[in-house]
Amino acid sequence: MKSQTLREQWLPNLPGNVLAGLTTAFALVPECIAFALVAQVNPLMGLYGAFIVCALTAIFGGRPGMISGAAGSMAVVIVALVIQHGVQYLLATVVLGGVLMMLFGLLRLGKLIRMVPHPVMIGFVNGLAIVIAMAQLAHFKRATPQGDVWLQGTPLAIMCALVALTMLIVYGLPRLTKAAPPALVAIVGVGLFSQGLHLPTRTLGDMAHIAGALPSLHLPQVPFDLETLRIVFPYASLMAMVGLLETLLTFNLTDEITQTRGRPNRECLALGVSNVVSGMFGGMGGCAMIGQTMINLSSGGRSRVSGATAGIMILLFVLCLSPLIERIPLAALVGVMFVVAQQTFAWGSLRVLGKVPRNDALVIVAVTVITVFTDLAVAVMCGIVIAALNFAWQHARDIRADVQENGDDARTYVLHGTLFFASTANFQDLFQPLSDVRRIVVDCRSLHVADHSAIVAFETLRERYRTSGRNVRFVNLSLRNQRLLERAGVSLVEA
Repeated sequence: MKSQTLREQWLPNLPGNVLAGLTTAFALVPECIAFALVAQVNPLMGLYGAFIVCALTAIFGGRPGMISGAAGSMAVVIVALVIQHGVQYLLATVVLGGVLMMLFGLLRLGKLIRMVPHPVMIGFVNGLAIVIAMAQLAHFKRATPQGDVWLQGTPLAIMCALVALTMLIVYGLPRLTKAAPPALVAIVGVGLFSQGLHLPTRTLGDMAHIAGALPSLHLPQVPFDLETLRIVFPYASLMAMVGLLETLLTFNLTDEITQTRGRPNRECLALGVSNVVSGMFGGMGGCAMIGQTMINLSSGGRSRVSGATAGIMILLFVLCLSPLIERIPLAALVGVMFVVAQQTFAWGSLRVLGKVPRNDALVIVAVTVITVFTDLAVAVMCGIVIAALNFAWQHARDIRADVQENGDDARTYVLHGTLFFASTANFQDLFQPLSDVRRIVVDCRSLHVADHSAIVAFETLRERYRTSGRNVRFVNLSLRNQRLLERAGVSLVEA
């Protein structure tokens, strides 16, 4: 993959990127409103956050084509904070979380995402695809005094018909023409169709009224003391971790789809700055959104223009276009998101589950299931732990020794593999200090010493041979291994 030049980040296919940004903006609005309602805050806070985070990360971030906004994964994190302490503490948390994200980028830790194994990436994509699809089911319910109930009869039939029509347009239009993003044509077309026939179906305006003014700058109205820090820091840390994790995973996916290489540290820094600005202008926190990113990419959005357009359009929706936007049927947006879920899911992973190693298959399934039933951060951490344990187990078994006899009283052990905490027991089993010959040579030219456990294993082996009255020498240590031992104050001289 190659890096993009400044010209490639901004100028290619301007009309196509503008239309992709407009399409993405339509998909961002209901998601941001829903997430704001989940966090129990004013929907305008979600829209302000989406505008600021989306626009700033698109303009200054490290991954053109990726869409960020007020994300559900971050909304869930701060529900308890809002209930217990109020909205102003939420804004303080968003600002502090942004500062932590900025530090992550400044310390150049974004490259840590390369440590996420591919099976974890597949599980992440599959899990989020299922979450996206399941989230749309809420639109098939209506509120009653007794709680939400499923639609029935004519309302359900109209909803399903409009969803099906939307999906048909999205799938079918590219076969006829590629002049316009199919998702945009589907949303506008189904909207005009339902308005023209006066179909009784729920619209975006039924979720919330989105008319508002420009966001104003003001510091969070909280005491600036240690008690406030004690309250908001745990939430800010969790928000930063979840936001960075989802952003960097979506970053990797966008790199693969576009066959270009972004700059993860710059993206983390821009995400942090955008969250700080959002909190100071009364908006929710945000991070990358895989569903809207997939809509943008599938609509032809590849440059910074598409993301910047999406952010600016959200602000225009709030300021002057709300009467039109609120008429969009939710069924059209649900249909688009169903297509996104279908296209996001890595269907090929189902075919290879029986072909890849069982440990990798376990990681894929585990991350998918945990993402659906808990949250992304827990799922990815569990996947990394499972993959790391599998890696350690495999390498622990790979350590071995070729034994060369050098007469009746001399023997050479040529070691191969990696000596680290998980392989030290197998390493000790390669030798028999109590029954070995008098002179032992341990050839380490093909051995990699990884950690302090390996150093202790060397000392333990030398002490065992010394106690049994035998002579052991360690030879052909690499320069790196010698420096590791010297740093620990260990000298493997002749016993």
